Amino acid sequence: MKHLISPLDLSVSELDEILDLAESIIQDPKKYANVCHHKKLATLFYEPSTRTRLSFEAAMLNLGGSVLGFSSADSSSAAKGESVADTIRVISGYADICAMRHPKEGAPLVASKYSSIPVINAGDGGHNHPTQTLTDLLTMKQLKGRLNNLTVGLCGDLKFGRTVHSLINALVRYENISFVLISPEELRIPTYLREEVLEANNISYKEVNVLEEVMPELDLLYMTRVQKERFFNEEDYIRLKDSFILDRKKMEYAKPDMLVLHPLPRVNEISTDIDDDPRAVYFKQAQFGVYVRMALIMKLLEVEVC
Repeated sequence: MKHLISPLDLSVSELDEILDLAESIIQDPKKYANVCHHKKLATLFYEPSTRTRLSFEAAMLNLGGSVLGFSSADSSSAAKGESVADTIRVISGYADICAMRHPKEGAPLVASKYSSIPVINAGDGGHNHPTQTLTDLLTMKQLKGRLNNLTVGLCGDLKFGRTVHSLINALVRYENISFVLISPEELRIPTYLREEVLEANNISYKEVNVLEEVMPELDLLYMTRVQKERFFNEEDYIRLKDSFILDRKKMEYAKPDMLVLHPLPRVNEISTDIDDDPRAVYFKQAQFGVYVRMALIMKLLEVEVC
């Protein structure tokens, strides 16, 4: 049985298959409207989510399936002390596939070891967020036309941002990718990513702390919020949260065809005055998340169009 816990669980060819299927769904969604009839998706969300949970639910409903689940740990038996292993054993009897978000790194991996249905990691702590990565890749492929020969700027919270970690792991497998890592000193990418992923794969990268200086060289700018829930004390959060704000003035330094992505939600790291800039594609990106999750569900359930 196939699970999706990390972007590395998918080969490049499997990634490309899912992206190709998602593009087919975009072209003709009605063709896929009933392929998951009588199939059920369980959404086990132990921490808050808007886009990820609702896009999973929209994806399954668009495929003709149904959805059950919970949206916080407080509304599940986790509040009574039930283990992830026991929960997934039970849910395996209720649903055909499961999407799990959990604040603890590794929880979806544990679930996959006890599950008799496919488990999708919908975000585990500061570790991985593979379906956001699929969303990001689909956005790039649709709007840039390629996943190679790109200079990608990653800006904001690079230390705790699971979307950034997942995206780096996925993009290093494509040709001629270079990264510009833009963050405060305190929020630089973890050492293991720098040494075991970027340097081990001979990927070009540089680390800077001034956004304007590198804007002209970027093909893509991936903004992230400074996440309050990832800090151990509020003083550090308050001191760093406004470190990098993208506004109209900074956008003047960018290429005419540079794209701005963001996994959302944003707080104030992207000014609303660039929302109408055609290079700001984060709301399109959120929509692409539905299509790519439809494709992923189909692949994991091994359903095909009749």
